[in-house]
This record gives sequence, C-alpha cells and structure tokens, in this order.
Amino acid sequence: MISDFDGVIVDGMREYWWSSRQAYFHLIGNHASNQLLPEEIPDTFRLMRPWINHGWEMVLMAAELAHPESILIKSGWKFFTDQYSLSCQKALQSRGWTSKELQTALDYVRYQELTKNRSGWLSLHQPFREVVERLSSLDSEGFDLAVLTTKGKDFTSELLDNFHLAPHLLYGHESGSKTQVLLELATKRSLQGFIEDRLETLKTIRGNPKLNHLPCYLASWGYLKPEDSQELPRGIHLLKPETLAAPLARWK
Repeated sequence: MISDFDGVIVDGMREYWWSSRQAYFHLIGNHASNQLLPEEIPDTFRLMRPWINHGWEMVLMAAELAHPESILIKSGWKFFTDQYSLSCQKALQSRGWTSKELQTALDYVRYQELTKNRSGWLSLHQPFREVVERLSSLDSEGFDLAVLTTKGKDFTSELLDNFHLAPHLLYGHESGSKTQVLLELATKRSLQGFIEDRLETLKTIRGNPKLNHLPCYLASWGYLKPEDSQELPRGIHLLKPETLAAPLARWK
C-alpha cells in the first residue's frame, strides 16, 4: 500500500505557513513585510491549501499575501484558483522568480530550523493518530507500506521517525513525480492501492494506461476542495475513517 504524507498522515498547516513565511523573508533578504505577513495563519492560505501541490507554491502564496497589489490580493483567492497553474506562473514572472528558487529557499529554512530547533519544528506538525496506527498495522495483514510525497525525503523521514511510523519505502520530491514513482514501483511490486488527498493527482494516475488498474483512495480527512468528494471517477474511492479502520480487503 502506498500513501501520500501531507494531508493524509499529517496535518502540517502550522508548519506550512511558518516555513513559507520564513522562506519569503529569506528570498527578499529582510523582514520589512512582517506587518503584512502575521505569524497567525491567514484564512486565505488555509483556503488555498487544497490547490497547492508543491512546496514552492506555498512560498509563492506567502509572497502574494505580502503585497496589496498582487494578483491574489487584488482578484481574490477564488479568481486565483480558477486558473491556478496560470496564476502561479504569472505571479512567478512578475517577480522574476523560478519554482526552483522558491523550493530551494523553503528547503533551506526547514533545514536551518531542523538543525537549530528540531523539537520546535517537529511540534508544528500534528499527525492523524488513527491513520498512523492503521498504517502501522498493515504489516499484520501481510502488506508493506510505502510513503510517496512531494515534501523533501529528509524532512519526511524525520517526521515519520517522530510519529514512530516506519514505511518500507519512502519517496520525496527528489524521486520525481508521483506518477513516475508509481510506474517504477509497479514494475517491481504488486501495488494494492494509493491513498492521496489531492483528487487531480489521483485522476492523473488513473489516466495513465499502465496505472489504470491501481485502486486509488481519496482521503476524506485531507485538504479537499469543496466539490472533490462528489461523483468520483471510476477507480477512485472516497476513503473515510471507518473504512480505513477495516481490513484492506473491504476498502472497495
């Protein structure tokens, strides 16, 4: 069984905002915009989390929220998310940034905090305890667990250790896209399913002819858009906590 990490195993909203905010300050080289980026998580940032797929996008959202003339502030989060990818590219271009720069800045501030204040950084993450316990029990059913995430592998490993969850395999954003990793895994192992809280990711995976046999599960407790759980495509099942607790053979 393969599982996503953010939004499935852990609620890291506090850390997302803290690190994104710090990465933005790192990029601009000063803290002049402190008053525009409060330590408290902005409602807009929470609302937009279901659209965010990569860490660098969170840093971009922090930058957008820091400037009254940005696309996000002037047009609103609904307008921004209606054409999310295009809006992100326009926001990047307006600052002359690349996604790689933002990801590097995000990884940097995370490494710094993990080195200087490990316990503090770990405390910003809240695991979904019932999920951790259930995934830990897969061994007793004869199934291996793999964790597949767009977060950095090192950060994820630290968190998994802190949650006392030891997957047999761990893939971070360094390993390539989720589709690429699953295609490679499928050549080596029999895949029982993939748990994810981003519907678009599951649709992409099911749309690949070599993966359209893979049972996909949309985590109902994750960062879902309001309409995500309605009329799911064939092969994608809404995974509720009560189903998660049942034996794997009864999930479909």
